[in-house]
Amino acid sequence: MDLLKPLIALLAIVNPIGVVPFFIHFTQSFSRAQRQRTIRISAFSAFVVIAVSAVAGLKVIEFFGISLASFQVGGGTLLLISSLAMLNAQPGESSPTDLDEGQEKVDAGASIAVVPLTIPLLTGPATISTVVIYAEKTRFLWQIGVLVAYGVVIAAVTYIVFSASGRIARVLGRTGINIMTRLMGLILAAMAVELLADGLTKLFPVLAGQGMR
Repeated sequence: MDLLKPLIALLAIVNPIGVVPFFIHFTQSFSRAQRQRTIRISAFSAFVVIAVSAVAGLKVIEFFGISLASFQVGGGTLLLISSLAMLNAQPGESSPTDLDEGQEKVDAGASIAVVPLTIPLLTGPATISTVVIYAEKTRFLWQIGVLVAYGVVIAAVTYIVFSASGRIARVLGRTGINIMTRLMGLILAAMAVELLADGLTKLFPVLAGQGMR
């Protein structure tokens, strides 16, 4: 197994820089502490997904009785729901008015860090399937360890990129963020349709016209 190819592939697929607009959208009303907590959870979650995919891979998915195609359809649905809110330039969370709502917001930040930031925006079906494919090509235990280590690299890159998002937000301002949110919402909707279409055609080949031959 070429040891560099998995890392290059993961960096290209995960692409934390491309997720920055979504991170800004979902955390624009968060305090600095809440945003930092979201960054830490998101980076750690990305590592967990890659590490579990390398060690367990398809066994985890098979344990729940689902396929990558079904996972893809579910991820596409989550993306589509998120894109509808973004097209209206709606913030990920409303501002708290009391301590209870403030705590709910902290909890929501942790949830946002996992879904949809980590899954499926950072580490979706493509990332999982890529790690599984390379894990199947390994011949020694230390090669699996290398794949897990690459998860640490992806987590570190994600943390660094997301930490710089505050500077990007200050440069753009509220109007710029709203414009970018609507634009990225449209792009996200297109990505969601692609994921849904690809997943559905895998689940139902007749939709691709294969059943008409």
